[in-house]
Amino acid sequence: MELFPAFILAAVEGLTEFLPVSSTGHLILASNLLGVRQTPFVTSFEIVIQLGAILAVAVLYLRQLSAVRIIWPKLAVAFLPTAVTGFALYGIIKSEFFTHPDITVAALLIGGFILLFSDRIRLLPAAEINSLSVPRLLLIGSFQSLSVIPGVSRAGAAILGGLVSGLPRRQAVEFSFLLAVPTILAATVYDLVRSAGAFSPEELGLMFAGSLVAFITAALAVKSFVTYVSGRSLAVFGWYRIAAAILFFLFA
Repeated sequence: MELFPAFILAAVEGLTEFLPVSSTGHLILASNLLGVRQTPFVTSFEIVIQLGAILAVAVLYLRQLSAVRIIWPKLAVAFLPTAVTGFALYGIIKSEFFTHPDITVAALLIGGFILLFSDRIRLLPAAEINSLSVPRLLLIGSFQSLSVIPGVSRAGAAILGGLVSGLPRRQAVEFSFLLAVPTILAATVYDLVRSAGAFSPEELGLMFAGSLVAFITAALAVKSFVTYVSGRSLAVFGWYRIAAAILFFLFA
């Protein structure tokens, strides 16, 4: 993979990782539009650059993440369903899900319609992050685990899980940011361990550069997204997903 498409993919990752639009879906579809063939390196590159994006959250939410006894036990519980699902389906995820753009398009479309009605999704009584019970945390994690399907959106699934669990919209969004830390870190480390020694120094350098681009763009996206959702619904992202699915279906 050349430098230019690598930087484009990294920017796409940073801008979309924490928005409910599916960063993985956008990476797959952007790769198709750029003519980047899905190879083991490209698939690993798309996973590793998530480290740059997650570092942006770690910097912006350092105070919350530093409250080890308060937030980390909750993140550990919420992460469990995704850990089990990702470990069990790792082979299928890399060999099947990432190589079928139609799956991504369908997931984008369905998720878009769900987001149009996200503000009406309240199945459980109102709650705050610090008061989330184990069943509610597992519910959020179960929603997030659906994101092993490209196009579903890890952020979108986690946000919907938070809304269903009774969190206010902004808290649902911010908990999805925090939950991304163990989720993405585990996925990246696991992929690197499985692929250890498979990449050249040049490819490792490309991963580092891509992670840096993802860090910068993710920091901008996170700050803008929090400001936006503080006073507006998520419906605009639903319409975006529907439009993106249609465009990718027609032209990708």
